[in-house]
Amino acid sequence: MKTRKVPLRKCVACQQMMPKKELIRVVKTPEGEIMIDLTGKKSGRGAYLCGSVACFKLAHKNRSLDRALKSPVHSDIYEQLAKDFVAVEEEFINSRNGSEDDE
Repeated sequence: MKTRKVPLRKCVACQQMMPKKELIRVVKTPEGEIMIDLTGKKSGRGAYLCGSVACFKLAHKNRSLDRALKSPVHSDIYEQLAKDFVAVEEEFINSRNGSEDDE
């Protein structure tokens, strides 16, 4: 059986190439709302981050999300994303570990 190509994406903070399923997508919707997209299917401009808080903090410090989303991300949005990121991180890690068990 032919092996499928695994889509790779680059973390905007640490610049490491990883499989798409191992990264968390932050999306700017056409309405201008910035949110975390665990499904990876929401419409809009996306940026990928590693599933660690350290990478999120690095992206905040370097303003990497601003460049990747091509619009300024205000500090109150970063605070909301930080809360969402911490809440989502455990769920993301569990889902990633669950998919590895299936293989």
